[in-house]
Amino acid sequence: MKIVIIGAEAAGMSAAAKARRAAPDAEIDVYEMSRVISFGACGLPYFVGGEFDNPDYMAELSVEDFARRDIRVHTGHQALSLDPVAKRVQVRDLASGEIHVAAYDKLMIATGASELRPPLPGLTLGNVFTLRTMADGLALREAARNPAVRNVAIIGAGFIGLELAEAMVKLGKQVRLIQLADRVMPDAFDPEITSLMEDELRLHGVAVHLSESVGALQGKHAVERVVTQRGEYDCELAVLCVGVRPNTAFLDDTGIQRLANGAIVVNAYGETSLPDVYAAGDCATAPHQLTGQPTYAPLATTANKLGRLVGENMAGGRQAYPGTLASAAVRVLGLEAGRAGLGEAQARAAGFDCRTVMVKDKNHTNYVPGQTEIHVKLVYEADSLRLLGAQMIGKSGAVHRIDALAVAIASGLSARELGMLDFCYAPPFSRTWDVMNVAGNVAK
Repeated sequence: MKIVIIGAEAAGMSAAAKARRAAPDAEIDVYEMSRVISFGACGLPYFVGGEFDNPDYMAELSVEDFARRDIRVHTGHQALSLDPVAKRVQVRDLASGEIHVAAYDKLMIATGASELRPPLPGLTLGNVFTLRTMADGLALREAARNPAVRNVAIIGAGFIGLELAEAMVKLGKQVRLIQLADRVMPDAFDPEITSLMEDELRLHGVAVHLSESVGALQGKHAVERVVTQRGEYDCELAVLCVGVRPNTAFLDDTGIQRLANGAIVVNAYGETSLPDVYAAGDCATAPHQLTGQPTYAPLATTANKLGRLVGENMAGGRQAYPGTLASAAVRVLGLEAGRAGLGEAQARAAGFDCRTVMVKDKNHTNYVPGQTEIHVKLVYEADSLRLLGAQMIGKSGAVHRIDALAVAIASGLSARELGMLDFCYAPPFSRTWDVMNVAGNVAK
């Protein structure tokens, strides 16, 4: 059996490793456009902010590591086209320019996604960055350490934008966060949660600009200011964090099913609409566990899990992915926030008759030092009280509680059952009735 994988990051290499274990005699070739493999981009904001100094921590395994497993990884190779009838992929060696054809019995597409670069004047100025690759991280970290850089403009307030805002605050910069939408992280968290994030950003001196559109970046050689419909703001460094686009343009002539943003639609087995072609990672959707619909959730956890199943299925297995809950977390300076399942607007758009409850409580008992507020929002079906989604934010203990709520949602528990779940109690960790119990009992 000849297995070909396009892309050597989380999904692709998880698939390669699993396929090798499941099919010891298979030929496995992996083609990767960059020179870095098994790369975890999630660590980039923390590397830029100086929370660790060795960039190799973000690239877990090397080409040589996989060669010892008889997996051939070809770096510096770009996929140009796919012929699904002849079962061949055309690939270019970026160093030599040579083009060759890779034949396959099973193909996996794991080409990831690229940062969006809107057509703004001034994008080619110095000190204008995106943050997606190892090279991006190395360059941004070096530029941010220049003492001449005092004012930083971050354009976009999603996960990377907020994580970079925190990093730049810790580096002593004056940070301006400019967001086109009317709140931060609108696709991940509900307004009750994001309003607390915005308060925390402002508390730490971040200038938060909402419902503001960037029209241009200006400067002589390097960026000197950012221009919006409301004004001009000085900056010596700017970072674009406005979203990502799946790297699937090379599939335009194949007829493969994709979403409007280019993400490849896959079923629970990682199969695309083309025979013997699979996909996973930031280039692909994943079925949502609650709606069954293809969902674009470019998360490392989803990429690794679905990638592992694709590896097994390409080797002859038939393992189904239970579906994503898009569980995710973010640290915003002194706060941590997590979410799982559907937000309120998402649940209503999916056709659920739902209700919500928002509870504010404390993270542990009042006689143990460090007690702080913790907030939880539940989304649940009106009749059955079945949990559909949960979001939580606080200074301590919010994110790991979301893990428990993700299990509750995946298990189909009701708010009433959540109210009586037997969570751990000890004064340093919780109250006798944990905030999750309280929220479940309040839900009606």
